[in-house]
Amino acid sequence: MKTHKEMVNNVLVRLREREVDSVNENSYSKLISLFINDAKEFVESAWNWSVLRQTLTAVTQDGVFNYVLTNSGNNVAILDVVNLTSNTFLKYKDPHWFNNVFLNNTPVEGNPEYYVFNGVSVAGDTQVDLYPIPNGVYTIYFNVIMRSQELVADADTVRVPHLPVQTLAYAMALEERGEDGGMSAVSAKALAQNFLSDAIALDANKHPEELIWEVY
Repeated sequence: MKTHKEMVNNVLVRLREREVDSVNENSYSKLISLFINDAKEFVESAWNWSVLRQTLTAVTQDGVFNYVLTNSGNNVAILDVVNLTSNTFLKYKDPHWFNNVFLNNTPVEGNPEYYVFNGVSVAGDTQVDLYPIPNGVYTIYFNVIMRSQELVADADTVRVPHLPVQTLAYAMALEERGEDGGMSAVSAKALAQNFLSDAIALDANKHPEELIWEVY
């Protein structure tokens, strides 16, 4: 994995600028750092990367349907939800369905079968509602994609493939300074897209079953 400082310096070298000892050394290295983080966010959102997968756990209480996915933040993608106690998958329902159950019907308690997103907590973590309302203790696994935190320190590392991130940041820098010597911003963006496509293909081969969609 490449460090924050390594990627900033790799971009600076390609721009024919001198390397820095810290990403915060000067205003231009700070700008490149911003481009690195913007590019990282784009690449992380482009695919459900295996390195970003985590399992979050919610243990239910009798009569409580709302749960906070602690430390999840508000930018998670849920892959699947498993009721470990009953060995079943929970299905997603939209908020309209959930509201209809509570407003126009008498909510029931039982083994949770459905989940719905319900905003974020005061701490900024994702909240979910479960239905039927749990009638006891159930262990619910949320298999999710969690986007990584912003790169701040020199030694912070990017977890997704670094080449698409670094090359896209380079393209952003070229575009910002309007430079036409060497590689153009358009060419750099195209190269970044190629790196991204290759990285996604490699990662997808780790989980080929996810490329097959079945209708039930």
